[in-house]
Amino acid sequence: MKYNDTIQAVKGIGEKTAKLFAKLGVYTIGDLCEYFPRGYDKCALPVPIAQAAEGELLAIEGSVYGLAEIKKIRNLNLLSCTIKDPTGQIRITWFNQPYLKNTLKPGIRYIFRGKVVRKGGSLTMDQPKIYRQEEYRKLLNHLTPIYSLTEGLTNNAISKAAAQALGELEFPEEQIPKRILKEYGLIRRETAIREIHFPKSMDTVYDARKRLVFDEFFRFTLRLSRLKEEKQARITSCRMVYDASLDRMIENLPFQLTGAQKRVWQEIRTDMEGAFGMNRLIQGDVGSGKTILAVLALCLAAKNGYQGCIMVPTEVLAMQHYESIGRLLEQEGLKTVLLTGSMTAAAKKKVYAEIASHEADIIVGTHALIQETVQYDRLGLVVTDEQHRFGVKQRLSLSKKGEEPHVLVMSATPIPRTLAIILYGDLDISLVNELPADRLPIKNCVVDTTYRPKAYRFIENQVALGHQAYIICPMVEESELIEAENVIEYTEKVREALPGTVTVEYLHGKMRPKEKNTIMERFAAGEIQVLVSTTVVEVGVNVPNATVMMIENAERFGLAQLHQLRGRVGRGKAQSYCIMVSGNAGKDTMERLSIMNKSNDGFFIAGEDLKLRGPGDFFGIRQSGDMEFKLADIYNDAQVLKDANEAAKSLTPEERDELLKQDTAGEISETAL
Repeated sequence: MKYNDTIQAVKGIGEKTAKLFAKLGVYTIGDLCEYFPRGYDKCALPVPIAQAAEGELLAIEGSVYGLAEIKKIRNLNLLSCTIKDPTGQIRITWFNQPYLKNTLKPGIRYIFRGKVVRKGGSLTMDQPKIYRQEEYRKLLNHLTPIYSLTEGLTNNAISKAAAQALGELEFPEEQIPKRILKEYGLIRRETAIREIHFPKSMDTVYDARKRLVFDEFFRFTLRLSRLKEEKQARITSCRMVYDASLDRMIENLPFQLTGAQKRVWQEIRTDMEGAFGMNRLIQGDVGSGKTILAVLALCLAAKNGYQGCIMVPTEVLAMQHYESIGRLLEQEGLKTVLLTGSMTAAAKKKVYAEIASHEADIIVGTHALIQETVQYDRLGLVVTDEQHRFGVKQRLSLSKKGEEPHVLVMSATPIPRTLAIILYGDLDISLVNELPADRLPIKNCVVDTTYRPKAYRFIENQVALGHQAYIICPMVEESELIEAENVIEYTEKVREALPGTVTVEYLHGKMRPKEKNTIMERFAAGEIQVLVSTTVVEVGVNVPNATVMMIENAERFGLAQLHQLRGRVGRGKAQSYCIMVSGNAGKDTMERLSIMNKSNDGFFIAGEDLKLRGPGDFFGIRQSGDMEFKLADIYNDAQVLKDANEAAKSLTPEERDELLKQDTAGEISETAL
């Protein structure tokens, strides 16, 4: 079996199952080997019932006391029974599994494994798995891989397929030089892939993950260094001449540019007026005024007879940019058009014609801007907003629509400078590190779950004042292994807690794009007062009327991500608030979250977050998942990122060229970008 063989080479996987794997992005044996577990389940010794703690996933051993009972509640079959051991008793409940009644014999000892929750003042265990003693002993201390799933595909099916593939696979030869493996203490790639799926211990998981994360960063920085060299050698055909009307435009703005904005605008001007193409990243907190700098750059390009385009990650954000940018540039006699995927064929055709004929000066849109059907006329400037949402490949695709156009990238992701220099290695970096003077600082608080009723009353009061609120949950649906507020069920709780006059809706990443757009448009228009959402709103829309950001299970988010979520509020004139609810009141958790209380500076927070993370924090909170890495996280794996960057720089030109030629799975390729 080879890396490039289709997934159907695995015994038992036919066309139907292959389609399910395709939903996970798994098409080949190589894809399956690199479909890594998101965590591991480890069965531990049963605990006495008296020691069962709320919120924990654990096993208890006991016998059924009395008869199991079945109740019907609406469309649910509720099976429950009491389990006893020498230390106490606990009630156990299953939903829609009435057949288990025949399995549970009074007086027989079983082991039950599940999550302990509090209901009506007493502890219960919901939906536990049932084991006989000898069956459970075999699982003790065994690490079972847990994969992200899709409907119709079980964890066992993925695990079984991975085991068979790894048993029969001919691995490609090791590509990274032995001296690098030795210098950075890395195991062989083949060993790493085997151990990440079926580890002997958590120590071997760490070794495997370190190697695989190193590979991701190594190939990324390798390709980036080549890209930078290629860009530095290119003389742009889009050299700009400054137009004095831009000074008048700046003077007529309804606000004054901050010192940081003026400094970065000068850097952009110098780049665009130079002989070589601009490749610049503007980093700045939400609300620091990056967009106006992009508008000035677009205007400069248009005044020189070039087209400019700005690509953003969501259609709602594209619409908002189109309206605000269009108003500003219309006063300069420039035409702005909008291009998104959901537009009708007729509307797209009209916009295509306006772009091709240069009737349109500025084009605002989503990834629709890089479709083959879009033909630009003298594209001189490409702007991408929230760069990490697109990645290098999409940015390159847009750049290729013109003849060496200038590239301006904007990001509100607070990445410490030491890491940003590596991750954005092909770009010069500008920092907008100053907020407008009229911005009211957001008031923050970190609380435990007992504060929740007060938070609801606070939201109710803010809505009564005419404002809106976000409530963020880390999950879409409940997971049997993770305690976290989930969006769909949680929305019902919020609807019950707030008056019926308050419109509460939910939003999550699994919804269709059209559904997401409709919800965000209604929220932006004020038709929805409270929006319960996953982090899909992290890069969302500008809703100045939203004054409350309540984040459930705040301990499950990275600080940088919490800061970005908080940036959804505080965008208007009214005082805004961020309520971080932690489901874990442990000292370390509260210490980490208290950093959010102390500062509204994203780059300070990112730096502090980095200090708190140790090299073993491999399965910590993932917060840079949008940077196109399968396993790597720039915060948890900051040291590995630095090591991989050093290793890539240590290669001879011949070694680097040879590695970049490789195009088989598991080796260096452009797809790493």
